[in-house]
Amino acid sequence: MGNDTTAHAAALSGGTDAATKMGRPVQQAGVAVRKPVDFVNVGIGAGLQLFEVTTLGQPFEVIKTHLAANRNDSLRDAIRKLYARGGLPAFWTGLIPWAWIEASTKGGVLMLAQSEVAYYAQAAGGMSPGWASAAGGMAGGICQAYTTMGFCTFMKTVEVTRTRAQPGSGTADLSTWQVARNVIQREGIIGLYKGANAVALRQLTNWGSRFGLSRATEWLFKRDDPQRSLSTVERLASSVVGGALACWNQPVEVVRVEMQSAMKREDWPADKRVNMWNVARWIYRRNGILGFYRGVTPRIGLSVYLTCVMVFGGDELKAWVAARRQAAHTSPSV
Repeated sequence: MGNDTTAHAAALSGGTDAATKMGRPVQQAGVAVRKPVDFVNVGIGAGLQLFEVTTLGQPFEVIKTHLAANRNDSLRDAIRKLYARGGLPAFWTGLIPWAWIEASTKGGVLMLAQSEVAYYAQAAGGMSPGWASAAGGMAGGICQAYTTMGFCTFMKTVEVTRTRAQPGSGTADLSTWQVARNVIQREGIIGLYKGANAVALRQLTNWGSRFGLSRATEWLFKRDDPQRSLSTVERLASSVVGGALACWNQPVEVVRVEMQSAMKREDWPADKRVNMWNVARWIYRRNGILGFYRGVTPRIGLSVYLTCVMVFGGDELKAWVAARRQAAHTSPSV
């Protein structure tokens, strides 16, 4: 999914040379040229995403969601309560199928949307390559929210926050499919996209910040020689900086979790609609300004881990694929 890593490795790592190449249209004699999509790299990105979320990615996500929904808990409380809820498997709540569906599709959505928007932003809008890349990233993030990421994020949050039947209670716990079916019966398909506007705002600010911050970090590394290629360590550092600092939008994430949470809030005003503005005001009254930053630590951890997997894993897999392709082209025909 990219050039130096995979395309989605680049996007998720927040910038780097690969990210800017992915999001920036190729230039020939000063003219923006649409870059062809390499679907092999789309597949590599999806595979790496599945690996990342199946290993440590989902535990970071579950802890982050618990803290954002239970804003009076400490990180230690969250880990203790999650373990008490179901042992180690509780940290992978929502992995199958929702996190897998999201991981295998969101990279392709981001890359395709971002590439097109970045091309037109530069070709028709006259933007510089850097600004076109950021605009494409923001548009790609919005597209993610209203496709598979919207309902997958909702269902993952519901799975983490809903009340489960206790062992020995005589009541069977609902499966995740039954929970989804109940939501559809109650609210229609639109019910699965509850909080999608908050997801869209989070993704928009995520990618805009990641591309911009990573580009700035790259510039610091290359300021003495703008034409040189970044080393793997420099690409990783740029990605980590972009991903970690992009977590400034944690208040949007906390509002998103609250909107999608299955927890019952007895003190929610009955006359208030559940929208981003009302939820934000309610969180501020209950928890103050610090309530908007609950869960930011595991979110930063998630961003750093994701970056490491996508940058290093992407480099290795892309080099292997390139070598196989080269061997296929150069091998004599029989």
